[in-house]
Amino acid sequence: MYSQSQLLFERSKCIIPGGVNSPVRAFGSVGGSPIFIQNAEGSRLFDVDGRDYVDFINSWGPMILGHQFKPVIEAVQTQLTSGVSYGCPTEAEHTMASLITEMVPWVDKVRLTSSGTEACMSALRVARGYTGKNKFIKFAGNYHGHADPFLVKAGSGLLSFAVPGSAGVPEGATQDTLIAEYNDIDSVQMHFEREGDNIAAIIVEPVAGNMGCIPPQNGFLEGLRALCDQYDAVLIFDEVMTGFRLALGGAADRFNIKPDMVTFGKVIGGGMPVGAFGGKVEIMNVLAPNGPVYQAGTLSGNPIATASGIATLTYLKNNIEVYEKVELTTAKIEGLLEARFEGEDVCINRLGSMISIHFGIRCVSNYTEATNADNDRFNSLFHHLLESGIYLPPSAYESWFISQAIDDEDLFRLEKAIQSFEN
Repeated sequence: MYSQSQLLFERSKCIIPGGVNSPVRAFGSVGGSPIFIQNAEGSRLFDVDGRDYVDFINSWGPMILGHQFKPVIEAVQTQLTSGVSYGCPTEAEHTMASLITEMVPWVDKVRLTSSGTEACMSALRVARGYTGKNKFIKFAGNYHGHADPFLVKAGSGLLSFAVPGSAGVPEGATQDTLIAEYNDIDSVQMHFEREGDNIAAIIVEPVAGNMGCIPPQNGFLEGLRALCDQYDAVLIFDEVMTGFRLALGGAADRFNIKPDMVTFGKVIGGGMPVGAFGGKVEIMNVLAPNGPVYQAGTLSGNPIATASGIATLTYLKNNIEVYEKVELTTAKIEGLLEARFEGEDVCINRLGSMISIHFGIRCVSNYTEATNADNDRFNSLFHHLLESGIYLPPSAYESWFISQAIDDEDLFRLEKAIQSFEN
C-alpha cells in the first residue's frame, strides 16, 4: 500500500520534472521516495501521512530559530495586512540593509536579491566590473548557485548525481572559471602565478557546506586574503549558508578574515526567499544606477520577505545567546555520533551549528576526500533515522543545520535511533 507521500510524488512526476522543484529533494542520492511535508512547528516536521520528524535540515539552514517562531510569524502577519508586493522602494529595505551593515560592520553597502544564487551571480559580475578582469577562482565542491559560470565541479546536488557540470552551459560561459582545491592554498597560488593579471576574484564558501560540512584549515582563508591583496583581486565570501548562522558577522567574524564582498541568503530571510550581496563602498558603487554594472530584480526587497528577515535578524542581534545554545546542541549531536561510531572509519566534521558525517574515511577536508567516502553507509543511516523520526539532508554531501528549537527530548530520540542502527 502506498503512502500519501508516495502517491503525491508519483502524481508530481507527471507535471514537475523529477517530481520536485530542487533536485536533491528527490532522494536521488539516498534512494527511495521523498516525504511530503504538511506543516512544521518548533523542531518538528509533520508529513502528509501524519508522521513527525526532528528536523536536522531546517529548510537547509534559515530556520535557526525554529519553525513558526512567534516574532517572525507576527511580523509576516502584520505585513500581510499592508500588501505583499509593491515593486517600489520601502523603508523595510533600508531597515534590513542597516541591520546587515550594523551586524557585519565591514560591509559598507548592501543590495537585496531574491535568492542566494542571484546574490552570487551578481557579486561576481560586480567584481569583474570593478577590476576590469574576467577570470575568477572557485573551489571544487563549493556550490554558489546554478548560474552558468559556477557549474564546474560544483557541490551539493551535482555531487549527489555525479554530474561534473550541466548540459545547457556553453563552453564560453565557463572559459574564465579556474578550479582550485578547497583547503589547498598551493593550488590557488598556482593559478595566480599563471593568470594573476587576469583574475578578478576568488569566490569561496568560508566553511564548505555542499560536500558535507568542511571547515577551513588553519591559514587557508588567510592565504586567500593575502593573494587577493597581492594581485588586486576581490575576495568574495559566499556566506549564503554561514551568514548569521555561525556568528552575528558570519564566518568572516568567526575567523576574523575580512573579505571584500560577501553574499547572504538563508538566515537573512527567516525562511522567506531572500538574498543579498554587499561589500566595500568603492566596489558596490559600480552598481547601476551609480555605475556601469547592471543588476536588477523586480521582487528584490519584497515586503513579506524583508518583514521576516528583519524579525529574524533583530532577534539574533538582541539575543546572541542563541549562537551558544545551537552550538552546544550541535556539539551534543557530535558526541552522540562519536560514541556510536567509535572504532569505525568515520569523519564527523562540525563548526558551530553545522555538522556532517562521512563513512569509510577518517578525514574529509576537500572535494576529493568527500567523494571517496562510503555513501552507501550514509544512505543506510539516512533511511534508518528517517524511519525513526529523524530528518537528515538526503545526501552525504549536505551539511546538517541545527536550530535552537531542538531540545533534550529530540536528542534522546536521536540517541535511541543511532544506537539501534546496525552495522
